Amino acid sequence: MPTLMSTNILFSTIETELKTLDKNLKTMVTAQHPVLYAAAEHLFNAGGKRIRPAIILLMAKATSNTILDTHKRLAEITEIIHTASLVHDDVLDDCSTRRGLKTVHSTFNTKIAVLAGDFLFAQSSWYLANLGNLHVVKTISKVIIDFAEGEVQQGSNYFNYNMYIQNYMEKSFYKTASLIAASCKSAYLLNVDDIHYSNHAYNYGKYLGLAFQMIDDILDIIGSEALLGKPTGLDLKNGNLTAPILFAIVEEPYLVTLIEREFSQVGDFELALHLIKRSSGIQQAKDMAFEYIQSALTCLRKLGVSDAILSLKQLTHYIFTRLN
Repeated sequence: MPTLMSTNILFSTIETELKTLDKNLKTMVTAQHPVLYAAAEHLFNAGGKRIRPAIILLMAKATSNTILDTHKRLAEITEIIHTASLVHDDVLDDCSTRRGLKTVHSTFNTKIAVLAGDFLFAQSSWYLANLGNLHVVKTISKVIIDFAEGEVQQGSNYFNYNMYIQNYMEKSFYKTASLIAASCKSAYLLNVDDIHYSNHAYNYGKYLGLAFQMIDDILDIIGSEALLGKPTGLDLKNGNLTAPILFAIVEEPYLVTLIEREFSQVGDFELALHLIKRSSGIQQAKDMAFEYIQSALTCLRKLGVSDAILSLKQLTHYIFTRLN
């Protein structure tokens, strides 16, 4: 298993494609109104590790060792969809920073942010339709439905300490894993029209996405603002009760009192963080994330042996080592 290596090393075989993707993302957003264009450009200037596009490009190479133009466009579409979801997330969570930069609604206003997110979803749908593969269009389009479902589920359960871990995992699938799963399957289908193997690709993306989300939720509790690019404990403060919190409640019942009054008293939030860290909730969440990583690797092995599969395996391990 690699240590916390740079993504530059992991993505060395697709470095050229990722550089092209960064350039294309800014030219693909062709809003007529300057404010809308400025909002979209602000998002892509924030950068990011481009994990999702990299997975798609590597999955493309894994199927036939060839990255088609349609794969490159799929990678771009996926990043636009992901970015659109972040804009809406930041509005709903009232997050002021993302990747160390001010969010769109903080820079402009909430209305512009909502419109910018909608605009990016529309742009992605237009490019998706032009891929000319109906199966892929159906697969990726379902993701946008899942995003909405995930947001509704999350919004309906703020400060709900009675929520089951199964409900949390379902929401995590809708908000994170669905896009990665659908993208992996679509990357495979663009090369080989084989439902059996494309389902292995889908399940790889699903398990990887669930682990990715759980690791993000752990880092929300134990990470620094410098690492996260946003305030520590933001999910907890907003009442979004994630896996480490739900596990901790079982051992630290006083958390229920703090959550019930929505951290309204001085020191409530800091005490809640302390109780979560004192419990085994974080370790239980880590163990669960590791199980999903192992499930993802099992699915990956069913897709054969190649340099691209090896890179995907290293990337899968890398995602878990973010906790180290």
